[in-house]
Amino acid sequence: MSEPIVATTSGPVRGRVADGHSVFLGIPYAAPATGAARFAAPATHPGWTHVRDATEPGPAAPQAPRTGFGALDMSPFFGSARLGDPEYLTLNVWAPSGADRRPVMVFVHGGGFVSGSTRSPLYDGAAFARDGVVLVTLTYRLGVIGFLDLPGAPPNRGLLDVLAALEWVRANVATFGGDPDNVTLFGQSAGATLVGALLATRAAHPLLRRAIMQSGNGTGAFDRDQAARVTHRAARLLDTQATVAGLSVFSDDELVAVGSRLAGIDLRTERRFDPLAGLSPFSVVADRQPADAVAAGDGASVPLLIGTNAEEGNLYLVPQGTFETTTERDVRELAARTHADPDAAVAGYRDRHPGSTWGEIRSAMLGDALFVSGTERLVDAHASHAAAPLHRYRFSWRSPAVGGRLGAAHAVELPFVFDCAHQPVLRGAKGLLGPHDPPATLTTAMHGAWVDYATTGDPGWATGAVREFTR
Repeated sequence: MSEPIVATTSGPVRGRVADGHSVFLGIPYAAPATGAARFAAPATHPGWTHVRDATEPGPAAPQAPRTGFGALDMSPFFGSARLGDPEYLTLNVWAPSGADRRPVMVFVHGGGFVSGSTRSPLYDGAAFARDGVVLVTLTYRLGVIGFLDLPGAPPNRGLLDVLAALEWVRANVATFGGDPDNVTLFGQSAGATLVGALLATRAAHPLLRRAIMQSGNGTGAFDRDQAARVTHRAARLLDTQATVAGLSVFSDDELVAVGSRLAGIDLRTERRFDPLAGLSPFSVVADRQPADAVAAGDGASVPLLIGTNAEEGNLYLVPQGTFETTTERDVRELAARTHADPDAAVAGYRDRHPGSTWGEIRSAMLGDALFVSGTERLVDAHASHAAAPLHRYRFSWRSPAVGGRLGAAHAVELPFVFDCAHQPVLRGAKGLLGPHDPPATLTTAMHGAWVDYATTGDPGWATGAVREFTR
């Protein structure tokens, strides 16, 4: 079969055919982010007149190698980072062969706002195309370039990139067989937090029909004071002025390096605790939290499927060996970062988790702080308007990875959503899914629910109920 060629608003692209669907990789949706433009809103790509090859993945956004997961291989989550090419604002499209006005899903990857790539094997869209969905995955600016709140620059440039990609989808997806009026935006972790922020962004509403948030945080935004603290520290480390001109003289590698040095910065202020518990110096910056914006009505009319994993915090403790060695002091230090009354918080967790170890309590507190509490706030905000359907889920299948201790940790649901649990890189002694075959019924249920939701708005259970994905 000949290679498919599709016309886009920037120029024609050539993809490839695989197993009954077409794949187009590395299509630019915005102009390259170079020089001072790295700190500007995404610009329209100048386009091309030749047929552009779209059979190889595009580069990743500038980022440092992500390590620190000990006994667990998380490289499939972060993806292979081919770096150095400034034309990284690209997207990938998987489309069923002969598709015509099929539902569209647009995925935003996670990675703590500092890492991640569409080159991840977790985000292969073949299963969605097989099941009649046009899947789009996209890159966006990360770290200092994407999220440092810089005077003279638009805030949340990584978020603006996602918005620009949605605009590209609106203008182009019909030529790939997708329905531009039936677009579901979904994301996981930091990507889900960006989805929540776009719910609160009115410009995004005409570009999407519904949304899915997997382990995001509806209260994960930094306020201006917290963002300014990060900006001041970055400028001091670079010995420059906190301006576009001051930072533009530095290379991508230098900006990535200084971003890594910001890890662990204390963002507690008189008014707020650190919504990311010290795990990332970057997030969306906003005057009000996405959950508060939705409570005020912004985004409440967008149907939402939302949920978390039962043991989110395990990812940050179990592979590193700190789950077993956690002490009461560790828990109290975390409580001081995340609660106004640390002593009351610790007492409350001990009451709610009788007989639990300090490691289990620490994991629960961390998971709540990073994902669960902010998700619940957004659920309440959305439900208070009853303007659009709200579906909830909870993922509780326990991965046997890391000697059976990883459990229903952060990110474990992804292989089931994308129907890629069979991939060898996810298996074995250090694989995310452990050494044994994961339940095929769980893949069928979860992937099928996402496809059904994107197609009809009904994932298979009633609004108001919480669907438990356990086997």
